[in-house]
Amino acid sequence: MSKSRTKYVCSNCGYESLKWIGKCPSCDNWNSFVEELVEIKKTSLQVNAASGNVVKLDSLVHENETRIKTNIEEFDRVLGGGLMPGSVVLIGGDPGIGKSTLVMQAAAKLQKKVLYVTGEESVNQINLRAKRLKVSSPDVLAMTETDLDTIISAIEKEEPEVVIVDSIQTTYKSDLENTPGTITQIRECTSELMRVAKKRHCAIIIIGHITKEGMIAGPKLLEHIVDTVLQFEGERSYSYRILRAQKNRFGSTNEIGIFEMHEDGLHEVKNPSEIFLSEREKEITGSVVTASIEGSRPILLEVQALVTPSAFGNPQRVATGFDYRRLSILLAVLEKRAGLKLSTQNVFLNIAGGIRIDEPAVDLAVCCAIASSFTDKFSKNDTVVIGEVGLGGEVRSVGNVEKRIQEAAKLGFKKILIPANNSKSLKQKNSIELVPVENILTTIQKVLR
Repeated sequence: MSKSRTKYVCSNCGYESLKWIGKCPSCDNWNSFVEELVEIKKTSLQVNAASGNVVKLDSLVHENETRIKTNIEEFDRVLGGGLMPGSVVLIGGDPGIGKSTLVMQAAAKLQKKVLYVTGEESVNQINLRAKRLKVSSPDVLAMTETDLDTIISAIEKEEPEVVIVDSIQTTYKSDLENTPGTITQIRECTSELMRVAKKRHCAIIIIGHITKEGMIAGPKLLEHIVDTVLQFEGERSYSYRILRAQKNRFGSTNEIGIFEMHEDGLHEVKNPSEIFLSEREKEITGSVVTASIEGSRPILLEVQALVTPSAFGNPQRVATGFDYRRLSILLAVLEKRAGLKLSTQNVFLNIAGGIRIDEPAVDLAVCCAIASSFTDKFSKNDTVVIGEVGLGGEVRSVGNVEKRIQEAAKLGFKKILIPANNSKSLKQKNSIELVPVENILTTIQKVLR
């Protein structure tokens, strides 16, 4: 006979406590504890020694696992080549960002037997969405269900190769007293789906909601259970969407997939550099082109800066698509090493296209864009700027410089400014003019005209 007791779980990090606490000792969030019922079942202490199979790792036969291609190149790139059979993929993102649209388009192109389970729409609504997206496939089976036991029974009966659950917050186990969407239900349902995926060797895609802080709703344990965690992000004011891998047991976490939202669904962006630079003004101050690396892909981006006098005591510092703290450091370097008096100026920085860049290779382009706007001098249109800026004003080397140079040459740029140490290690000749730079002051003088 099972007994039940009450515990309190932090909805942000999953920390458990026997009593309610105002502030979580793990993540320091206030009022994040929710009450959960836990069933305690009496289990036998007898252990069956034959239940576990122990094998030598060297004795395992190494076979190339065949991945399931979604036939959406950007999706497959982020997954590491496709869906791995027996894996569980968690996709999170803001409401209306296009999560269901992405998996619907992937289901139609998989050319495999797919079971699409939804707890948020009826079958007729799924059909209407499929018609709007102009996708259809005889291999896609639709099902409206939230009871996990019924979903597992359908999986065992239909034997699909791919299962899509939309969403995990609406799914529940009937033997638990907790309501759907609670931490206990999410954790137990995900663990059960993981067991089914490993047992039946099918790939399962789970769609998850996010909190107002942008984190995937549910316990942090949820992200540890699954094999792959993908974040689908983008600004509502932009049509571009970016798919990032936060965790991937079968591939790299540095790859991104770029999509553009249209009325008939998501379209892949095969050449993001050309699109991000397509609306760039030819003659404008504060605009500099840089080359960033996202995973294995080089992307050319426009860095925009606007510097204006401050009418108040504290000048504004606003950064979109760039780390605010990094911007503060670069402004201090510009004032100390380049002699630009920016302490009384408002500085607004924007990475055009709605993409967010975290790598330090764009530091030099940010500094040049700010200097261009502050001095009211134009930057050279045919020039790309890359390099990390140190606190001493020196330009430090960056990785994958040859890929950046090739991307700039492919799009017709005539000149690229690179760190001096990188120019020494280049072996192949390039059609683009290479200009080695050593410090921030000489770089600004070479870029501005």
